[in-house]
Amino acid sequence: MIDTLAIFNELSETLDPAAARKIAELMGKMYRDLSNVVTKEEFKELTDVVRGLGETVKDISNTVKELAEAQKKTEQRLERLEAVVQRLTEAQEKTEQRVSKLEVTMQELAEAQKRTEQRLERLEAAVQKLTEAQEKTEQRLEKLEATVQRLTEAQEKTEQRLNELAEAQKQTEQKLNELAEIQKKTEQRVDKLEIAMKELAEAQRQTEQKLNELAEAQKQTEQKLNELAEAQKETERAIARLTRGLEITREQLGGLSRSVGYALENEAYRNLPSILKSRYNIEVIDRLIRTYISDVEINVFGKGRQNGKEVYLVGEAVLKLDDRSKLRLVWDKVNVVREEFGGEVIPIIVTHFAKPDVLERAQKAGIIVIQSFEWV
Repeated sequence: MIDTLAIFNELSETLDPAAARKIAELMGKMYRDLSNVVTKEEFKELTDVVRGLGETVKDISNTVKELAEAQKKTEQRLERLEAVVQRLTEAQEKTEQRVSKLEVTMQELAEAQKRTEQRLERLEAAVQKLTEAQEKTEQRLEKLEATVQRLTEAQEKTEQRLNELAEAQKQTEQKLNELAEIQKKTEQRVDKLEIAMKELAEAQRQTEQKLNELAEAQKQTEQKLNELAEAQKETERAIARLTRGLEITREQLGGLSRSVGYALENEAYRNLPSILKSRYNIEVIDRLIRTYISDVEINVFGKGRQNGKEVYLVGEAVLKLDDRSKLRLVWDKVNVVREEFGGEVIPIIVTHFAKPDVLERAQKAGIIVIQSFEWV
């Protein structure tokens, strides 16, 4: 008789208990069914077959056991792989977080760059407007100068006419004196020449008529002189108003020039360090500032290092380098810094545009000239 319990116990070591029970029951049922229909010899053969089947089942059990062991190792490897995958997943999440932060930072930098470009565009537009306003102001100044020139010429003509009128008045007085002298001689002759009385009376009448005419002419002359005096006063008031307008315009132009000059200096503070480093091997070690030294204004001042040696940087900001006298201005400030601190001083001029001949003269004199378009 087949021992199904032993088969179950052996199979349950490697198989699921439910599966082991099912196989044991099937083998028992097969044994009972066969025992009812076979002979002794057949039953013996069947017994041998079942034994062989048991050996086969045992081999299968061993194989299943080996597979289970391999499965267990596989599951351990899978657990290790899952742990590695978990760590990689966490690392990936951290990486994605860092990438997200970097993307946000890049976005902020892009927006900051965009805002900077917009500010530069507004500054350029403002400078353009100021330049156009400057050109219009210069045109108005030219017109005012032409008007003042015409008024000056008119004043000179007025003075000339006054001199002529004064000369005419002098001649009139001289004629009156001559007529008085004639009248005196006439009266003397009346006493002697009664016959000529009528003629003298007529001459007297004519003389009085001429005197009246001269008096009327003198009155008109005085009236014209009064009109000329009033015109002269109005001219002086107009010149005074023009003079005040010119002073206000000069003040406005001075303020505009200072504003544009400060804007140039502010741009220089930001761009000079990189240009000095790349072109002249000068490293700026102190922030460039605008300051006073010995009561002298220094547009650009700072410390630098060139070839391992510490130097002072002294700069002057001019809108247009078109006059050699501006070179002397920067040298004067260099001398002030030398007297105050000693050591080597490097002169610098920052400008929007430099005339070629003045630029060449500056470079020969050892002055660093940097034009604003070079740092764009």
